[in-house]
Amino acid sequence: MKFGILFSLFPVLAASTVNTGGIDYTNGVFIVNEDWYGHQNSTVNYLMPDDADGNYWHYRVIQNENPGIELGCTNQYGAIWDGKFYFIAKQAKDPGAAITGGRITVADAKTMKVLYQTPEIDPEGTQCDGRGFLGIDSHKGYISSSNGIWILDLDTFQVKGQVKGTANPNIGDDKLPNDPTGSLYHGQSGSMVYSAGKVFAAHQQYGMLVIDPVTDTVTKTISMDIVDEKAGIGSVILAKDGSVWASVAKTTQGNGATLPYIVRVEPATLSCDVISIPSGMYPPSNSWYAWTPDSFCASSVTNSLYWAGGSNAWFSNTKIFRYDIDLHKLEKIIDLDDDNENWKLYGCSMRLHPVTDEIYMSLYHEYGQQSYITRRYTANGEKIKDYPMIANYWFPSLPVFPETSESGIANIEELTPQITCHSNVLSLRGLQGQLLDIYNCAGVHILSQKIESDNETATLDLKGGLYIIRCGRITTKIALK
Repeated sequence: MKFGILFSLFPVLAASTVNTGGIDYTNGVFIVNEDWYGHQNSTVNYLMPDDADGNYWHYRVIQNENPGIELGCTNQYGAIWDGKFYFIAKQAKDPGAAITGGRITVADAKTMKVLYQTPEIDPEGTQCDGRGFLGIDSHKGYISSSNGIWILDLDTFQVKGQVKGTANPNIGDDKLPNDPTGSLYHGQSGSMVYSAGKVFAAHQQYGMLVIDPVTDTVTKTISMDIVDEKAGIGSVILAKDGSVWASVAKTTQGNGATLPYIVRVEPATLSCDVISIPSGMYPPSNSWYAWTPDSFCASSVTNSLYWAGGSNAWFSNTKIFRYDIDLHKLEKIIDLDDDNENWKLYGCSMRLHPVTDEIYMSLYHEYGQQSYITRRYTANGEKIKDYPMIANYWFPSLPVFPETSESGIANIEELTPQITCHSNVLSLRGLQGQLLDIYNCAGVHILSQKIESDNETATLDLKGGLYIIRCGRITTKIALK
């Protein structure tokens, strides 16, 4: 959550991909840490929650697997995509660190060996502090930042430009980087999700951006004035059923204040529903003031949303809520105040395991204390186990779950979505729940069809010619006879 300073150095490339530590990085939980601003760069800890010998923690795995290499400063985001671990930091180097890391760091997800690192996001060197990452397909990803969303070539790891319509409109205000009223903290781009062939991104000033990932252009903006004239967006998440959800900030000024609503967006039609949070409950907290991914998250097992919320805009970190989308039911499932142990959720550090649906969260006592634990709950809020940590100012940011064949993430060859066409019959693999859209070469939409299984065929009763097929994250051309 801390503020930082701009640094700039040359890119770093590391080629080794051999795991020398003997650690299995496919069965645990990564915790990406801001770490101690002003003293050291960010870190990543690895938790093996079911280790038979009780050796639960492996600390600072990036440094341990890559001697002489570290992450950047205030690294808030990490995501595993297509066998790679993408780390996005606010700056390249902490003022107190001896080593320059990067705003973008790419590592092999199974070995934690760093493959690429660069201190800049904008190739022209304009101030551009990192926020989040979203994989689009095996060749392209998006990086959100304090100044727009950027296109990352996943084959070369080079930034290829900015998504049109996402730039921070306040860039060039000439205010110092550490000025909280400057462009670094107003007009940022934040969390991003992908659904129905579109990217949905939170923009602090505009609201929810709808982006065409083929043309890398904003096609529509959903303003939060559908909730209140002055309202802004907090963050966006993707529910199990493919619907997109947004939390609501009271204003666009980044002071952490909320409004008692969440917003559902139907990704195919872009229709919106505003859901009121009943009295006695709290909406998701938000954190544009010093950006984090927020605690607002979704289950991959049930059609449910989770978040932390409370009466204080900046310290809503003891009460955890679950919203059942299908039943339209909101309930408080965890209240850390009931434990009388003075534990509090640190910032955004709460996510659900994609297979077990268990909740993992990082807890702390006070900012001035080095006492941290990671706690594991059932999806219903029943405590399973605490994992105490060695003393350090970890300032945890985000739990990230590694690739496993069980989770449907790691087995890339089997799960890579594919579209093939033979004799006017489409074969669709790995695209269950997505919408199949067909356009003619003039860009006219011909039809839509929901894919019901991971191995499905569709016979196209269309006249001969060239057509554009879009389904999930795939866009391709087919020629019909």
